[in-house]
Amino acid sequence: MGAHRWRSARLRFVVCGYLAFFFGELLPRAEAGCRERESPNCCTGRNNECFEYSKRKTVCYCDTYCQKTGDCCEDYQRVCQISAAIDCVVGSWGPWSSCTAPCGVGSTERSRLVSVPPRNGGTPCPDLKQRRGCFGNNAICSTAKEVAKILPDSFKRNFKDPWRRPHMLMKEEKASYCVYLRVKQASVACKLKLWSAQLVRERLMCAECQSDAMSKSNRCGGDGLESTRTFWAAASVPGCHGSWVRESSSEGCRCPPYSVLFV
Repeated sequence: MGAHRWRSARLRFVVCGYLAFFFGELLPRAEAGCRERESPNCCTGRNNECFEYSKRKTVCYCDTYCQKTGDCCEDYQRVCQISAAIDCVVGSWGPWSSCTAPCGVGSTERSRLVSVPPRNGGTPCPDLKQRRGCFGNNAICSTAKEVAKILPDSFKRNFKDPWRRPHMLMKEEKASYCVYLRVKQASVACKLKLWSAQLVRERLMCAECQSDAMSKSNRCGGDGLESTRTFWAAASVPGCHGSWVRESSSEGCRCPPYSVLFV
């Protein structure tokens, strides 16, 4: 009789154990995860302090970055009400821009636009601009390479030649023009003469192109280019040279005193 009661008790124990295991698997367990966090339940961006423990007692996260690392809590989507991460999408590259320097070394760039901006922790956008070096070779580059030879305005070209024969043809006189140039650089040797010492950085100089200095194109060599640095050298001062930028010009004019002449 006692053995029978022992077998009945043992059978009831085993049955209860199976039932507990069976219902434990079917019935929902106690909630764990983002819902159990103190306010705020969810965090934006990447926040290593925004974590909780899952049903299996492992660490899980409730920040938007967990969608990329795959370690979100089980109830993240439901509690945080955040849709899936959307990566950035960009369009194709546009054409390269023209070289910033018409002559010599410069740069060029191209850009692209964002088609779909990133959301909910998606992959950020890549670079939207690219830049690379270039070498400008515009049609004006040959002019930019010319070096202007200059003298002080005290050196007058228009004088009477005592050796000229009466029957010799007089050279056609062309109207002079003035060029206003902003000095950008001048060597130390320019300080050796009074007239060249005025060629200092950022001073606006007037350079006159007279008839005898003009070439067949009716211009003086090295008379500069607007918005482009060109070079000059003082003809009577060894070692005196520099650069300037042409700002404007005027036809049929004479430069004021203490200016320079193109040679």
